[in-house]
Amino acid sequence: MPREIRLNAFDMACVGHIQHGLWTHPRDQSTRFGEMAYWTDYARRLEAGLFDGIFFADVLGVYDVLGGSPDAAIRGAVQVPVNDPTLVIPAMAAVTRHLGFGVTCNLVYEPPFLFARRMSTLDHLTGGRIGWNIVTGYLDSAARAAGIGGQIAHDDRYDLADEYMSLVYKLWEGSWDDDAVLADRARGIYADPAKVRAVHHEGPQYRLDAMHLSSPSPQRTPVLYQAGASSRGRRFAATHAECVFVNGGKKEAVREIVDDIRARAVALGRAPGDVKVFMGATLVLGRTDAEAEEKFEEYRRHASSEAAMAHAAASLGIDFARYDLDEPISTEGTQAIVSNVEAMTRSAGPQWTRRKLLDQLVLGSRQQPWVGSAERLADRLVEWSEETGVDGFNLSRTVVPECFDDVAAMLVPALQERGAYKTAYREGTYREKLFGRARLPASHAAARHRGG
Repeated sequence: MPREIRLNAFDMACVGHIQHGLWTHPRDQSTRFGEMAYWTDYARRLEAGLFDGIFFADVLGVYDVLGGSPDAAIRGAVQVPVNDPTLVIPAMAAVTRHLGFGVTCNLVYEPPFLFARRMSTLDHLTGGRIGWNIVTGYLDSAARAAGIGGQIAHDDRYDLADEYMSLVYKLWEGSWDDDAVLADRARGIYADPAKVRAVHHEGPQYRLDAMHLSSPSPQRTPVLYQAGASSRGRRFAATHAECVFVNGGKKEAVREIVDDIRARAVALGRAPGDVKVFMGATLVLGRTDAEAEEKFEEYRRHASSEAAMAHAAASLGIDFARYDLDEPISTEGTQAIVSNVEAMTRSAGPQWTRRKLLDQLVLGSRQQPWVGSAERLADRLVEWSEETGVDGFNLSRTVVPECFDDVAAMLVPALQERGAYKTAYREGTYREKLFGRARLPASHAAARHRGG
């Protein structure tokens, strides 16, 4: 019997997310991203299709590395304009009961005290269905927007993040006791002051002397996602992450990342099952292989290589406009997403060029699509899960909403036939659905901050 596979829709509160140019397809509705009805309809569709959750990416800057200008990104709607995804989540939660919400928030530019309250509020409003994708950013444009000359060096960002995590754990786990709220109308006592305490923190980056403003939410700490696959990122994931997001590639490379992160977690006293891994994937589905190929060719006609190159330049930290088509590209000194650079080197070789990169931008992104019938792709997902150890897949949108409607109508039933997908939601919070428990286990780094 295969393992149960998890599926997240992978999207962003913008027009162009990963597959650039597909917003021009006549059936695509992503240009409605500013309408609340768009997101509530989206949520209903995903829950009807038994998706585990929606994973929201986010950025705080513009993609201005290609040619030293944001023009290509602006022309192609390459993650700009982009709205705050946290503001649509309560509306999506209001029309669903089970759908989980993973949201990307950059800790570098937001005070931990304010951020902790926002996540507790979301956990309350969603009934315990919120997750946080922990990121430290990779765009100089975001640093400049925050009043900083340039972004912090890659590994230094993780050092800052370790302290940030310690501080938000103190707020979420240690400021209020579970039984602090009494709501005693007869005595007029809402909460017991003896069971609420201020957090005192003084570290290299942060100082705080305050109680958490939110009472304990259903999960206290949100489900913790993290997407760093560099060596420093893996160390951070082993300490903090419950769910790790990895890029695709060769099976052996994905397996190595999965095994390494879990081994590091076990070395810290955590159980291997405490870390679930989601791999990014792009699917183009049909009832037959021929139907899927026809749809793929139709999509391909709308893909934008310029927009894809603008995205790639920013996420890799390399201005490809400075290179001729077949000139070897240098990756030295980049402070962007190191794991993306490593993944590109694995796929294109150490001497990769702009031509090699363009050859990979099939649907407007570096992510190679999997094209085929629901039966074929169900077998492929099961195979990848069994052979790499990944627990699930973050499915990047192509043409919405039909790409996720196809998953619900065709892929989910095919996975269910193989015993690899649930037939109904479990009750409980997001963490209970994923791990069978509402709170982080005692082995997690957050647990040491409980009870003050």
